[in-house]
Amino acid sequence: MTDRDPLPDPVLDPAAMRKQYRADGLAEEDLATHPMDQFARWFEDAARAALHGTLYEANAMVVSTVDAAGRPSSRTVLLKQYDTEGFVFYTNYGSRKALDLAGNPHVSLLFPWHPLARQVIVTGTARRTGRDETAAYFRTRPHGSQLGAWASAQSTVIASRSELDEAYAGLEARYPEGEQVPVPPHWGGFRIIPETIEFWQGRANRLHDRLRYTARPDGTWTVERLSP
Repeated sequence: MTDRDPLPDPVLDPAAMRKQYRADGLAEEDLATHPMDQFARWFEDAARAALHGTLYEANAMVVSTVDAAGRPSSRTVLLKQYDTEGFVFYTNYGSRKALDLAGNPHVSLLFPWHPLARQVIVTGTARRTGRDETAAYFRTRPHGSQLGAWASAQSTVIASRSELDEAYAGLEARYPEGEQVPVPPHWGGFRIIPETIEFWQGRANRLHDRLRYTARPDGTWTVERLSP
């Protein structure tokens, strides 16, 4: 910035943006023994916030992968299941993230629940879900989403939007509403088996609470507090 440059608009200046978190803290004695039980508690809070319109898509998470050259990439996907084994999402197996995971199964997830001043950060490894599990979930998708899984060769270059729309229209004619759509062989789920799960609670003066579960070889978990 030079002497002749105008002063930045404080509304648009990232350096001037401030949010003072007033949320209650997160203490070790309040945590569940298993991190997925703790996740369930926080996910319920996020889902209720979404129901009341204060948070958008509680199941949205950022998935970060690394390609064969070590270059990271991130994108937002939707969590579709979680249990004691981990977190599940679905995708085209020809997509960039799926190809990354085929070569390097290490992955990171981030749940950015900003209105609650909370984040959940997961590191772990990915493995494909079984075809029976994939098919069971596929049947729950809206008809249009089932067709979309066939119409899109995810992450590939296409000439125009009309190419995608035409592919979808052809599938819509072939499989009208009420007709069963077969599960695409190139489409399915990934289950992320967590190695660490960090629960981040925003606090005043940027002195946030960060409690991280780390898996032990015997299946139990240790909890550590991280400096903010």
